[in-house]
Amino acid sequence: MAQVSAYGSQGFDCDVLVIGGGIVGLSTAYALTRAAPGTGVVVLEKEPGPARHQTGRNSGVIHSGIYYRPGSLKARYAVRGAAEMVKFCAEYGLPHAVTGKLIVATRRDELPRLHALVQRGRENGIPVRELGPAQIAEYEPRVRGLAGIHVGTTGVCDYAAVAAQLADSAAGCGAEVRYGAEVASVDRRPWGVAVRTTAGDVVRARVLVNCAGLHCDRVARLAGDDPGMRIVPFRGEYHELARPELVRGLVYPVPDPAFPFLGVHLTRGIDGGVHVGPNAVPALGREGYDWSVVRPGELAATLAWPGSWRIARRHWRYGAGELRRSLSRRAFTEAVQRLLPEVTEADLRPSPAGVRAQAVLRDGTLADDFLLREAPRTVHVLNAPSPAATASLPIGREVARRALRHLGREPAGPLPGGAEPAAARTPGGP
Repeated sequence: MAQVSAYGSQGFDCDVLVIGGGIVGLSTAYALTRAAPGTGVVVLEKEPGPARHQTGRNSGVIHSGIYYRPGSLKARYAVRGAAEMVKFCAEYGLPHAVTGKLIVATRRDELPRLHALVQRGRENGIPVRELGPAQIAEYEPRVRGLAGIHVGTTGVCDYAAVAAQLADSAAGCGAEVRYGAEVASVDRRPWGVAVRTTAGDVVRARVLVNCAGLHCDRVARLAGDDPGMRIVPFRGEYHELARPELVRGLVYPVPDPAFPFLGVHLTRGIDGGVHVGPNAVPALGREGYDWSVVRPGELAATLAWPGSWRIARRHWRYGAGELRRSLSRRAFTEAVQRLLPEVTEADLRPSPAGVRAQAVLRDGTLADDFLLREAPRTVHVLNAPSPAATASLPIGREVARRALRHLGREPAGPLPGGAEPAAARTPGGP
């Protein structure tokens, strides 16, 4: 990297060191190289390539923002990010499609929640069309429901391809992305930050950005900060539909507002296949993609966090249902049949799972919004599960803006891509 030699004479390898090569970390590097050309950026990613965890293990949906509380970062960034993601994919020739989606109520007790979603969507500036049973069938002939809504701005893309493009574009502007570089220690001093990898390499930077996803709380503690939360990993288990012709597009149930999970849904991906899921069960390791993966130290840390037990006591019935669907193909099929009555157990083939990096507060609250926190010479991204991939471009700009402020280089105007919301510009952050 051209900048490194210049910084080396001053004892620095870069201006900003980003930990994490998922879509948020790479979007931050991408934004930094465009907002302040000449800023030295290094990204450390422990895997051999980008997007190996949350970014590359989801259903690829470009979320509209309809679910999220008006005024929240999720709502603002998802609405803006959906439009920007479509534009980004088009600019770089990445596979994507704006398909729209259905949210369908299958029981009468879901109707008030469906109507509340209509109102929320309109407050967030999202076009929503209300549907009766016959109109649902016009979009999805095999789907059954009492009522539904159609959200036209939802789409699908390949987020792993997006992350790879962000890495290439950032590198083309001088950033350095180092793969196979797992962080072992963080030494924060008045002059800056020194990070040592497990291979023994040391990178010295003026500012640290923590986008470590499933490991973000651990990195925050390595830096000497108390994040006030812990990542409690939830595995999302998917199946693939053997008869993809049963579904034209994207079909979702009405979510329970008490949880950040959207329920078992049907997603026709950019490759034409249909993913079914996910359900959400506790993972036995931060990268526990099936029941056979058990990381005793990580599991012990989860169990030692008071918030984990408070979640279990508060929501054990919900958790029991998710666990039952994980262990029983019949139970999982029954959940799908609420939306798609024709589906059978034989139609569902196991597909790779993902793990959601869910931030849980000490009192057992599941963090509902993105969490961005700052410390001296440091920006931590502490809760960025779905819809973070959708919102990654505006999130990356906001994190980049904060990092530049720590450098004393905040741009005079908005970062490329559009002005950030006023609430996101407060010094302490949201």
